[in-house]
Amino acid sequence: MPAITGKQYIDRIDQMQTNIWIDGSPVTGKISEHPSFKGVMKSQAALYDLQHDVAFKEAVTYPSPSTSEPVGLSFLQPKTKEDLTKKRNMVQQWAKSNNGLMGRSPDYMNTTLMAFASSASFLNEKKNCFPENLLSFYEYAREHDLSMTHTFIDPQVNRSPFYLEYSEEPIAARVIDKNEEGIIVKGARLLATQGGITDEILVISSGGVVEEEKGFSFSIPSNTKGLKFICRESFVGGDSTFNYPLSSRYEEMDTIVVFDNVVVPWDRVFYYNNIVVSNNFMNESSFQAFALHQVVSRQIVKTEFVLGVVQSIIETINIEEYQHVQEKVSEIIIALETMKALVIKSEVEAELDKWGLMQPDCTTLKVAINIFPRVYPRFTEIIQLLGASGLMSIPTEDAFQSSIRNDLDQYLQSKADNAENRVKLFRLAWDLTMSSFGTRQTLYERFFFGDPIRLSSELYHSYNKASYVQRVKSILE
Repeated sequence: MPAITGKQYIDRIDQMQTNIWIDGSPVTGKISEHPSFKGVMKSQAALYDLQHDVAFKEAVTYPSPSTSEPVGLSFLQPKTKEDLTKKRNMVQQWAKSNNGLMGRSPDYMNTTLMAFASSASFLNEKKNCFPENLLSFYEYAREHDLSMTHTFIDPQVNRSPFYLEYSEEPIAARVIDKNEEGIIVKGARLLATQGGITDEILVISSGGVVEEEKGFSFSIPSNTKGLKFICRESFVGGDSTFNYPLSSRYEEMDTIVVFDNVVVPWDRVFYYNNIVVSNNFMNESSFQAFALHQVVSRQIVKTEFVLGVVQSIIETINIEEYQHVQEKVSEIIIALETMKALVIKSEVEAELDKWGLMQPDCTTLKVAINIFPRVYPRFTEIIQLLGASGLMSIPTEDAFQSSIRNDLDQYLQSKADNAENRVKLFRLAWDLTMSSFGTRQTLYERFFFGDPIRLSSELYHSYNKASYVQRVKSILE
């Protein structure tokens, strides 16, 4: 099956009947009709439909190396700098469909799997490693256009550097046994965004493994026996796109993943019980460079959206002439152009890596991913500062259909627009920055690629500073 349609995606997920719990109750019936999931699934389906739109098909698909049928471009293994540009354009085309608000749209995980598969030879001839399984699954996912979520981290029981778990029953997921069918996993993992509304879940150790049984990587269908997704409270405020213009469309659920004696078939195990591999594969593979390239490309589109929201507020209430307003907007413009420059620089300075792929310059992308977690909360603050009380004077859609409509039309109008359109804009700004959905977006971007302090420390240690030190020494000598 080549690139799928939105209907195929929804039908496939509905038919899986995955074990999902929300508010203490299991989800029954079609998950695509559940209030907490129907909006984001519809938005995700729209992405798949772009693969069949004649205006976009060439930009978001490419011929399969196996069948020549069109498959998702995010699966492409780039061999040239032009390929990298194509991948960026594809990511941004999809991101424009949701203004960068869906951080776990399928292209992220497709890129992740592509990067891991491209580095599969790292696993060659290592204990309990199966590189052929990783390559086979990558090809299967590409040819069937699978949607995926992932889980990288353990529950936050004890975050000290060398915590050893002594619980009688596993807390963090671990391999507890193996048999002729595969490895058996018990325990929990965090934090699968879009958990339950994807075909598969990719599980991988992200480093820091001190117990052999906690080091593994595999992918299994989301409806595998013994697998359970426990959801947080939904941040969908309601169906109305007037009242909740963003959460009603783009609320990506976050889930705890519980493995209750889950059997992972041998042909889906990539590695297990190998501490060295578990602690090094993510860093040694091409994952970081390609994943960051996708992430930064999406964040650029999100920043463009923020700029559009801010400028719309300014024009609506006529505050453009204030210099402090201009200064705040300039902060967003500077961040936007900086991110654009960095992603292009990463492509210009791309080089073939040891796996034979054209890898974007990772140092450049590390700079970008250090910038965005710091500027995005500032974007939120700028919207709040400029919107001020307007972000609180936002009656609902029903209010505009009631007998007080004349009052609203009179007292909530603005210089540039009528009351209803003004409220729509300010409800959008509120949903982006102040609703449960909006504050989750801020937290999400703060920690998208990990703790910002750890990211800056990693940049410090990985950045080549020797030549600059030598120039100082030359002066002193």
